[in-house]
Amino acid sequence: MSEKANQKTPKYDPQLIAQLMAGRKTPGEIEDLLKDLRKTFIESALGGELSHALGYEKHQPEGRNSGNSRNGSSRKRIKTEDSEIEIQVPRDRNGEFEPRLIGKHKRRWDGFDETILALYARGMTTRDIQSFLREKYEMDVSPEFVSSVTESVTEGVLEWRTRTLTPVWPILYLDALFLKVREEGRVVTKALYVAVGVNLKGRKELLGLWLGQSEGAKFYLQIMTELQSRGIRDIFVVCVDGLKGLPEAIESVFPQTTVQTCVVHLVRHSLGFVNYNDRKTVAADLQTIYQSATETEALQALEKFQIKWDKKYPLIARSWRANWGRVRPMFDLPIEIRRVVYTTNVIESLNFSLRKIIKGRSSFPNDESVYRLIYLGLAHVSKKWTMPIKNWRSALQQFAILYDNRLPLEALTNS
Repeated sequence: MSEKANQKTPKYDPQLIAQLMAGRKTPGEIEDLLKDLRKTFIESALGGELSHALGYEKHQPEGRNSGNSRNGSSRKRIKTEDSEIEIQVPRDRNGEFEPRLIGKHKRRWDGFDETILALYARGMTTRDIQSFLREKYEMDVSPEFVSSVTESVTEGVLEWRTRTLTPVWPILYLDALFLKVREEGRVVTKALYVAVGVNLKGRKELLGLWLGQSEGAKFYLQIMTELQSRGIRDIFVVCVDGLKGLPEAIESVFPQTTVQTCVVHLVRHSLGFVNYNDRKTVAADLQTIYQSATETEALQALEKFQIKWDKKYPLIARSWRANWGRVRPMFDLPIEIRRVVYTTNVIESLNFSLRKIIKGRSSFPNDESVYRLIYLGLAHVSKKWTMPIKNWRSALQQFAILYDNRLPLEALTNS
């Protein structure tokens, strides 16, 4: 291949740029040029949208007798990030055309970058966005340009990941999901650690994200230490899966915290030993254990379960007894709190939303791209998992009794 062929063709002709800039020296003259270019871009994009909506390009014969056609344009003044411009919005004869770039009733265009970031937040890859912009707006942008726009939020991501946290959290959920990330020229599987807290008002908040080589207690110890350094002084209950060494890692940083093993994880582990035909019956019998009113009743239910199933599935009761020290704390909690802490459904709901965002990616180019995508995607999915905990005021009253002198007095008056 020749040296000339290897040279990268400039995206924009330098001579054309020089022609556009000719005679424009002052900041005001340059700003006028930028306004003209912005106006041209918006009108071109709107024209591309109308062509897509009608199904044919301007002046093409396919438009004859098509049932709808172009019908001139109307003037509209819009505000951009730093100025106001007048544009011509194309119309169709049937009045069915509704532009996406600038809606019918919108008077502001927040810029092209915001459009790209919104698409990225919904899980579209850079090449997906490139194709979308080409199809909808007839704009040919490179994947590198899309990447440069998404990378512009890197500073905001870092600020969010290191932000100061409020001192007291009644409930904290810890979990991890796995994804593929490119590292040193090869694709590896990494654990994305997720920490979700329930604040004093009963609202759920994602406290942080961390990438590690695998899920392990040592890494969780680093996470708990970081949360402490970011301002957390007390956590009442932490809900976790059955990872060995994790409770000890939490208690080494927050010794007063109650660590509760997720019962749902334990049930799933138990059902892994069970034949398909027995699963419903075994699951129902396990339910009598963890939904007992007291620990004494729960142990009695466990004894009955063992008598019934031990010959066929001896590892199940053995597993529950081995983990009982981390299962039993929930029986000391009132029903309002117990329903919230014996399962990690809260964090699994978030994980489900996050998986929908990342499912289109076979792998990520680096760690920062993972943080950027989830940071941008949070706003899109937050309404689905941040709803307040039901009957939270009643639960907070119970927390005040159980954790005497650890709950701020203003929490009860402001809840």
